[in-house]
Amino acid sequence: MSMTATEAPMVRFGRFLRDNPVIPLIAFLLLLVVLLEIMRPGIVTPFRAGRDGIISTFWVGNLIKFAIPLAMLAACQVLTMLTAGIDLSAGIVATVSAFVCATLSSVWGVTPAVLVALASGLVVGTVNGLGVGLVRVHPLIMTLGTGLIATGCLQVYQRLVINAGSEIPEFLAWLGTGRTLSMPNGLFLFVPFALFIFWLMRLTGFGRLLFALGSNENAAKLSGVRAWQVYVALYALSGLIAAVAGLLYLGMIRQTSLSLANPLLLPSVAAAVIGGTSIFGGRGSFAGAIVGALIIRVLDTMLTLLQMPEGARTALFGLIILAVTAIYVRLTDSR
Repeated sequence: MSMTATEAPMVRFGRFLRDNPVIPLIAFLLLLVVLLEIMRPGIVTPFRAGRDGIISTFWVGNLIKFAIPLAMLAACQVLTMLTAGIDLSAGIVATVSAFVCATLSSVWGVTPAVLVALASGLVVGTVNGLGVGLVRVHPLIMTLGTGLIATGCLQVYQRLVINAGSEIPEFLAWLGTGRTLSMPNGLFLFVPFALFIFWLMRLTGFGRLLFALGSNENAAKLSGVRAWQVYVALYALSGLIAAVAGLLYLGMIRQTSLSLANPLLLPSVAAAVIGGTSIFGGRGSFAGAIVGALIIRVLDTMLTLLQMPEGARTALFGLIILAVTAIYVRLTDSR
């Protein structure tokens, strides 16, 4: 009896975290912001005077700006994790999209370059979906393999266009670095994108199929679900999202690189896990992933103030994933 009475609050607390992951996340985010202000007084000051004497937001705008591409890549992880999968090719797909767009813009023009960049993400995603859905390769292995193949193809492509130069489309630079009413212009892309993901996950049959496959794939198949078609559509969508995120990140960084968005891969997984998405499938929240991306960006600022090296940051993200997963399993008793 005493053990049951002791475990009851833990079970209720686990259900609360499972059903409302955003609430404790927001509280944790605010706590980190307070700690950041204590570490460096004035860094979180919400307003500062501009040249014209206009009071404008600054730190919050920068936080949102750098969290947007991370949150978009986290959407790839949330959607695939709903089916107990993962997309380890998202980072390289974003890099390929950015590199192709920048190098082709000066040769073919902006519109064809953007279309080819998006098509590259769609192709990689479709291959992932066919491998996972038809060949039944584990998503971790499949997406890791296609990511490595895409990396090799990018290196070959880079040698072919090494003398062609690169050009950053103006509209991408406007989205990536511009501000409107002191807020980053990237919100003009991200807000409709986030609404689309919310709608897709909660209000469409496709979203319900993702939850069903993650909860019990065999039961979903017995109900008549053609799982392979869902997987192809899912990973194709993930590749397209990664390509769009890469284009936005290109406009933000404004330079090409063979590893431009690769460092965002592990943080995107961490943002999804922190946001309450179960790596075991059947449960996920994009709203939580958005807050998770903001948390990671605040942590990144704190580590910068502590002069933490890049290797230590990567190790921290790995520890976050392990810790949150262990806590999740402990509180919800789900494996």
